[in-house]
Amino acid sequence: MQIDEAFVNSQAPNVAAIKNAHGVVIKKKLLNLCIAPDKSVIFGECKGSGSENYRTSADFADPTSPVYRCSCPSRQFPCKHTLALMYAYAQGMPFSEDEIPQDISEKRTKQLVRVEKKKSEAVSPPKTNTRALKKKIEAQIQGLALLESIVFDLVKSGLGSMNAKTALQIEEHAKQLGNAYLPGAKSALQALTGLFYRSRISSEDEIPEKERDKNFSLAIDQLNRLYSLCRQGSAYLQNRLDDPDLKQDTETEIAAWLGHAWQLSELKEAGLVQSDVELLQLAFRSKDDWTRQEYVDTGVWLNLNTGTLQLTHNYRPYRAAKYVKEEDSCFQIVKCSELCVYPGKLNPRVRWDKAELRPVLESDYRKAKELAETDLRTTTKTVKNHLKSPLGERQPIALLRFDSIGWVGDLMVLEDHQGERLILHNHPSEDEPDTLPLLSGLSQEHHYGQAMLVRFHHDLDSQRLSAKPLSILTDRQIIRLTF
Repeated sequence: MQIDEAFVNSQAPNVAAIKNAHGVVIKKKLLNLCIAPDKSVIFGECKGSGSENYRTSADFADPTSPVYRCSCPSRQFPCKHTLALMYAYAQGMPFSEDEIPQDISEKRTKQLVRVEKKKSEAVSPPKTNTRALKKKIEAQIQGLALLESIVFDLVKSGLGSMNAKTALQIEEHAKQLGNAYLPGAKSALQALTGLFYRSRISSEDEIPEKERDKNFSLAIDQLNRLYSLCRQGSAYLQNRLDDPDLKQDTETEIAAWLGHAWQLSELKEAGLVQSDVELLQLAFRSKDDWTRQEYVDTGVWLNLNTGTLQLTHNYRPYRAAKYVKEEDSCFQIVKCSELCVYPGKLNPRVRWDKAELRPVLESDYRKAKELAETDLRTTTKTVKNHLKSPLGERQPIALLRFDSIGWVGDLMVLEDHQGERLILHNHPSEDEPDTLPLLSGLSQEHHYGQAMLVRFHHDLDSQRLSAKPLSILTDRQIIRLTF
């Protein structure tokens, strides 16, 4: 086992659990710390609020999928007691060698049985209830017809009539989309209504007219996306009904747009798997998406095998945020024996169920830098073509090799080896901090011959393409400019 504090932090469900676990260690509540002879399990006891000490353990029989156990009533895994146990190990506290307790051995056996059962189920998946699935697809088609009528009504009445009150009325219709198995379409509609009020609908939260006028271009673009979703979604669903096997589309993102939650087993069955992959995280952010009523943790990863920039998304609904593991920045290499890749072309989403961590080496930084795009003209052309798609990602991400960055008049620009330039700009609509001032504060060596992770932004009014700096990648480190 290689357990350090960075690893333990990565396993914590949230920041509060990290703080509470450190408190357990500092207050010396851990007792009888032990490690198995084969070094696969650490276990011990912890003083708690109950009359008996809690029994806690961290089982690394499978290093890619550790199992955490504790007798406390917490619904968080791992709980603060297990985290404290691992922090104590990482900090070098003494652990006595002892045989694995019988209850852990029994639970290990049961765990192995569950794993084998899961494998057998994956080999022979359950049969699909064709009749029920057809009814679901028919309900989705009807839901898209409702969405299309809402879009037409908005166009007829004009966006100038939109305000907090009308947004509330539209969101009542959005609830029907959820009932029609279209959570993705529901979120897309809420992204439109969310442009016309703040986090809560009330007279106090009405957006001022001047600020509201700035959102009309975004609203028109979102209307176009909704219309395209209705058309493409209806055609896709009708094709599924006409297919005897009712197959999902694994070539495009339309299923996800409608709200299909891909299971890892589905992605594997469709062959959307990459083997023995190493990932390096270049940026991370956690966003409060109040229109969807959930927190979204997004990681930007460079696939060191293919050079592709891939994203992880972790969704934590408000009502269950306390019990869903909160993702965080990762400063190690993630090694995945199987990496599942969602349908999509640019910056596809990825997931994995098992992984190991290893330290980042200088050779990894050099390799990552070599994988950066060197031709700015080709990259921007690819981005512009992607933006032409109504359902394409509106803020694609790229890793660009640059010759220099600096000010040209009142604009900061990135220039490649051919003299092509890209305007660097802070996007005012985002809740992230500005990054351009941070670039000015870096040493001169970081302004020449490095690589930059950027998020593109297409201004709908000026039709200007710019990019926001997220990270600087050198031969020895990653300088993260935002979170």
